[in-house]
Amino acid sequence: MTGEVVAGWKPAAWPGDAPLEGRHARLDPLDPDAHAADLFGAFAGHDALWDYMPYGPFHSAPAYHRWAKEAVAGKDPVFWAIRQKGAAHPAGVASFLRITPDHGVIEVGHICLSPQLQQTVAATEAMFLMMDWAFANGYRRYEWKCNALNLPSRRAAQRLGFSFEGVFRQHMVIKGRNRDSAWFSVIDSEWPALREAYAAWLSPANFGPDGRQKERLSDLTALVRAASDPALQPG
Repeated sequence: MTGEVVAGWKPAAWPGDAPLEGRHARLDPLDPDAHAADLFGAFAGHDALWDYMPYGPFHSAPAYHRWAKEAVAGKDPVFWAIRQKGAAHPAGVASFLRITPDHGVIEVGHICLSPQLQQTVAATEAMFLMMDWAFANGYRRYEWKCNALNLPSRRAAQRLGFSFEGVFRQHMVIKGRNRDSAWFSVIDSEWPALREAYAAWLSPANFGPDGRQKERLSDLTALVRAASDPALQPG
């Protein structure tokens, strides 16, 4: 055996520059000249955002603008500026990266959400919009990787429906420190059920007059996730 035949396989599409828009969030291709100053303002004073990033913190708007110009100069990663509906300016970024259309594999990463965007419906919907784009455009595997010590990121991955796949030991050296990387994924056969879970969670009926959720997304996605992350288990 050499693996199951992937019937009718053809390479996936490369991410384009059309905005991704939902009820709560809008993602536009990152434009340093249009977005960098506002993003720097949203991130300023919150240096812990950069603890697990290979870059940052940035201590001036010009420094962040230079980084953004370099970040969008190549073909991969593809960066997005995330704006909450009703807000005047974006308050977070995320990207597609390690984009491999020939194998139908794409990763989400470089996620940096300012405090004003963290733990909002818009932030969750932004992740949904990116994942939905990927599977609608022919990708078979959607990846999330993070520093194995970054427990908030590991919790976020499982809340969003990613299945834990293991830890790659001594995977990188970041800012002079060892990084073991925790790997997570969603595959195309799981997406229809996960998409229904997101639809149920994002429905206006799932939120009371005070904006509090009735059903947790983690409870809905747990029915689909293939594995749990031992680092998040008690004991």
